[in-house]
Amino acid sequence: MKSFNVGMVGYKFMGKAHSHAYKDMRMFFPQTAVPKMKLLCGRDVNGVSSAAEQFGWDGYVTDWRDLVSHPEIDIVDINAPSDAHKEIAIAAAKAGKHLFCEKPLALTLADAREMLQVAEEAGVKHMVGFNYRFAPAVQLAKKLVESGRLGDIYHFRAWFLQDWIVDPTFPLVWRLQKEIAGSGAHGDLGAHLIDLAHFLVGEMKEVIGMSETFVKERPMPTEMTGLSAKGSKDAPMGAVTVDDATLFMARFANGALGSFEASRFAPGHRCTNAFEINGSKGSVKFDFERLNELQVFFTSDDEDVQGFRRVLATDPPHAYMDAWWPTGHTIGYEHTFVHEVVELMTAIAEDRQPVPNFYDGVKCQEVLEAVDQSITERRWVSISDV
Repeated sequence: MKSFNVGMVGYKFMGKAHSHAYKDMRMFFPQTAVPKMKLLCGRDVNGVSSAAEQFGWDGYVTDWRDLVSHPEIDIVDINAPSDAHKEIAIAAAKAGKHLFCEKPLALTLADAREMLQVAEEAGVKHMVGFNYRFAPAVQLAKKLVESGRLGDIYHFRAWFLQDWIVDPTFPLVWRLQKEIAGSGAHGDLGAHLIDLAHFLVGEMKEVIGMSETFVKERPMPTEMTGLSAKGSKDAPMGAVTVDDATLFMARFANGALGSFEASRFAPGHRCTNAFEINGSKGSVKFDFERLNELQVFFTSDDEDVQGFRRVLATDPPHAYMDAWWPTGHTIGYEHTFVHEVVELMTAIAEDRQPVPNFYDGVKCQEVLEAVDQSITERRWVSISDV
C-alpha cells in the first residue's frame, strides 16, 4: 500500500478537521493510500506542541519553511489564515511537494492564478478544500443533475447564513480583517456557495451584487481560536475591513439563473449552508444542518402524490456510504473532510489531479472578484472580464 508523508501548516479549526481526517480515514477506507502524519507547523511552540500530541502528529516545527524544505515531506497541507496561502503554496510547489490548500485559495485572483501556474509548472498535485462537495447528499444532487433526471436547469439559489458576530462587542478576529482574510462573509461563506454552483450547475457568465458591513468597529481580541474569541470591555477598538453580508445574482453559461446570499448577521442560523435547484423535470433542496438528507421532487410523479420527498443519503448506493455505518446511521461534518482526504490520497496514488483543485479555486476567485467589482461599479460584470 502506498504511503505519503504529510506536513501541515495550521492546527486550530481547520487543522483539527484535517488531522481527524488523516488519522481516521483508513479505519473506513483501508484500500486508500496511507497519509502519514509527519510534521505539524504553528508559530506558537506551546500551542503547536500540544496540538501535535493531541492530534497524533509525529513532530512539530514553528517555521513553515522548515516543513516545506523537509526532505521526507510529500504533501503540504495549508490551513493557515488566507494571507499565508500563496507564499507557502508556491514555496512548497517549487520544493516538489503536493498541495492541499484551504479556501479561499488566495487573497486575490492574481495570487490564485500565480499559485496555479507555479503548481502546474512544478508538476505537483494540488487540491483546494471545498469540503461540502463531499457530503453524500450533495453528491446525489450532482448525480440527479448530470443524469438529466431534473431536466433543463432553470434556477440555482443558495444561502450560507451564520450569526456568530451579531453581538457588536464580539472582538475583531482575523476573519474580520481584509489584509488577512481577503474578504468577510463573501470569501469565507460565499466561496462555498460558488463552488457548489460550479460543481452542480456549471460556470457563471455574469454577476451583479451588493454588500454591507453592519458593525464598523470592534474591540481588539485578547485571545482567539476558530470562530471564538475573548476580549476586554476596555480594549481599544479596531476597524472591520470586510463585508458582514454579500448578496449577488448570476447568469450561468447554460442559461440558468442564480441567487447567492452570504451573511454572518442572521440570528438563529448557526451554519445554514443551503441550496435549491429547479429544473424542467424536478427540484432538489439541501441544507447542511441536515446534511444526510436531500429533498427531491419529480414532476413525473402522479399528481395525487406529488411533493418533496426526504431522501436519507445513507444507503450503500450513495457516494462513500458503503464504507461507513449500516443504512440509516448518519455521518457528520467531520466526515466531509475524510472524503476529501480519500480523494486527495487516491488521486496522488493514481497520478492524477484531485478534484476540486487549484483550477476550481481560481474559478471561484474569479466570481468572488467579479462580484466585488460589480459592487464597486454598481453594474453587471462578466466573469470573462476579471
